Amino acid sequence: MAEILDQIRILIEQIISALGYPGITFVMLVENVFPPIPSEVVMPFAGFLVVDGHFTYLGIVLAGTLGSVLGAVVIYYIGLWSNERVVRRFVRRWGKFFLLSEDDLNRALGVFDRYGEIIIFVGRLIPIIRSLISLPAGMERMSLGKFLLFTTMGTAIWSAVLGYAGIFLGENWEDILGIVDQYERATAAVLIVLVIVFVAYRLREMRRNRAAPRNAEADLPRG
Repeated sequence: MAEILDQIRILIEQIISALGYPGITFVMLVENVFPPIPSEVVMPFAGFLVVDGHFTYLGIVLAGTLGSVLGAVVIYYIGLWSNERVVRRFVRRWGKFFLLSEDDLNRALGVFDRYGEIIIFVGRLIPIIRSLISLPAGMERMSLGKFLLFTTMGTAIWSAVLGYAGIFLGENWEDILGIVDQYERATAAVLIVLVIVFVAYRLREMRRNRAAPRNAEADLPRG
């Protein structure tokens, strides 16, 4: 796996060096559609090239933001195409295998409907989910204008921070990979804990629901 990621890193560097700003935009677009391609390689390397005199800081932030937003729009339209009915049918048929119910889906959609703007903005700053967060926006048919606004805001911050890290570290720009890796591990740990809590809650709820009919039968008068 490490060898594959190293080959991806080399390819990204070659594309950016050959194509310039359009290369940054292209790779960031692809990174959003195919998350295994890491933005933490793209923007810090672009920042290093700012120090080297090939780019400007504003230029790389604009190029990176544009690519990320374009990629997010692709995922948004995938969510729009699949729509809520497809997901609801999936949950009805297969949800029990994931301890999911339609009520869980309804609650999740309700939360997104109420706090969608904040979820989109903050989600763009969190590794692992920053690309996938566009999917529920499309499913919920969030207005494209609102989606673009909050996606652009979050993405611009992400691109600016990573780009500046590359400028700050210079030739040692790859050191940012270790920092982002720790950030990603912390994020993954939090997500795992949340999944465990959810599974424990659902199992407890299922046991309680199974016990309720038995308790009701025990309370019935005999005779």
